[in-house]
Amino acid sequence: MKNLVLLIGNDINNISAGQSWKDLLQDILTFCHIKDCVEIDDKKPFPLLYEEIFLTAIRKQKIREKDLKAFIASKTAEIRPNEIHHAIRALQPHDVLTTNYEFTLEGSTPMDNTSLIREKFYSIFRKYTMDNINYWHIHGDCLNPMSINLGFEHYGGQLQLMRNYVVTGTMYTNPEVPKLSLLRRMHNNQVFHHSWIDLFFTKDIHIFGLSLDFVETDLWWLLTYRARQKFHHKNISVPNQLYYYIPEEYVLTSKFKLDLLKANDVNVVSLPGKNKLAYYKGIINRLSDIKHNTVADSNKKTVLYT
Repeated sequence: MKNLVLLIGNDINNISAGQSWKDLLQDILTFCHIKDCVEIDDKKPFPLLYEEIFLTAIRKQKIREKDLKAFIASKTAEIRPNEIHHAIRALQPHDVLTTNYEFTLEGSTPMDNTSLIREKFYSIFRKYTMDNINYWHIHGDCLNPMSINLGFEHYGGQLQLMRNYVVTGTMYTNPEVPKLSLLRRMHNNQVFHHSWIDLFFTKDIHIFGLSLDFVETDLWWLLTYRARQKFHHKNISVPNQLYYYIPEEYVLTSKFKLDLLKANDVNVVSLPGKNKLAYYKGIINRLSDIKHNTVADSNKKTVLYT
């Protein structure tokens, strides 16, 4: 039986009835009193749109960022769980990485932070363990509003710490945090999964519900750096596999992104997706087969790129 590792994005929340992303953006503009000052346009990358919203608000209303992020945290905490959240827990994966801020995957708000260290802003070690499942909130969480990764500056800081952790080593004062870089520790066979980043180099990861837009600079850097280590530098062994799930109806229009995923050593799996609930149930069923080592050869045809 395999220990599953999952990376899950916000799309699973869209099965639940409630506020849309555009509704949330309008609520943010209203909260900041700048509804007539900022135009919501799909051509604006969201991390830069967030900077526009915050910088406009701070100049006009002297709003504090911690108040803005607390408001966003309260709105995302209103997301209601659905049967896919329950089905994911029923799979009993060993680790769940998520870009989501709320705790619908856990099923309830965790009482204890089980991270190696308590992070106020960034999320290299941010972990909650519930019912023997490790939940890694890689872009922050609602209990710590300032950790919510939204703006361009926050992405830059997160990426800086990620690169230090992987390439050059860390400077944390906690003696339990490894000082050596992940690359050096892997070379010495000393990987203990202190961070969610370790899993990207050591465990098979199944990615779904995540659009992987190019604004996710931290994740694209991690994919690229992993692939460079595997095929170019070859300083360490990178034996794990990454799988990205996508509705088959989006394959043609997403070819540009799938080509980039292929180049970065990511296997793409397509499943029928016209019905969102059925699509995610299909993924859950496939993951259950993988966990119990019962995946039939016929399932291999769903892999577009290997």
